[in-house]
Amino acid sequence: MQSLERLLKDAIVYGQPRTRRPWKKILILVEGIYSMEGSIVRLPEVIALKKKYKAYLYLDEAHSIGALGPSGRGVVDYFGLDPEDVDVMMGTFTKSFGASGGYIGGKKELIDYLRTHSHSAVYATSMSPPVMEQIITSMKCIMGQDGTSLGKECIQQLAENTRYFRRRLKEMGFIIYGNEDSPVVPLMLYMPAKIGAFGREMLKRNIGVVVVGFPATPIIESRARFCLSAAHTKEILDTALKEIDEVGDLLQLKYSRHRLVPLLDRPFDETTYEETED
Repeated sequence: MQSLERLLKDAIVYGQPRTRRPWKKILILVEGIYSMEGSIVRLPEVIALKKKYKAYLYLDEAHSIGALGPSGRGVVDYFGLDPEDVDVMMGTFTKSFGASGGYIGGKKELIDYLRTHSHSAVYATSMSPPVMEQIITSMKCIMGQDGTSLGKECIQQLAENTRYFRRRLKEMGFIIYGNEDSPVVPLMLYMPAKIGAFGREMLKRNIGVVVVGFPATPIIESRARFCLSAAHTKEILDTALKEIDEVGDLLQLKYSRHRLVPLLDRPFDETTYEETED
């Protein structure tokens, strides 16, 4: 946040390059959940800076819409903020909604302008009726307007899966990036040579994983990325974790000096863990 504030101050003080004329608009672009880091944006602080320096805020909710917040409305819902504080809200229908395409939300003037001038609106064809129906049905399900509690149960299940999967990986000794509530889980491999080895060894065990290296990440911050779903059962997660544990030992991926171990001085349950140095 200090870096963002410094950038905003510099933009206001120095203005445009060469001419030094003041900027007409300053736009802050952030993601809800960063897809390679698994971190949730510190939105309350970003909004505070936006208001302080009279900037505009553009929020990309590709990974957070339908996955975060008590009612699945994304990172704004997660922090309990007012959606009106975000000038442009964008997201995709390909992840939580299981369809295709995306959306962009904002003031009527902005949307009318985009419909008239944006190439993606002017030259693209309309969505097909089955895709539209899939999106509408998914939204009704998430919002509880389909007459069932399925949407709420899925959001709760996803949150439970996320915490369980992250906790188990940390217990094993892996280094995991991101926020505890983020369903995007990057497992750090670090060494470029281990990217292919991890992918192949997991595939031998009938599990396909997404491994990521340079230039999508810094050259020595290679990682495997897991995206959790409400459809994953505890048995599925345990099967995957067993294989990840085995491959982690084989490739020596358990870099963490801090492992979560059960506390022995009180009855054990899933919450009685503390971080101790190995």
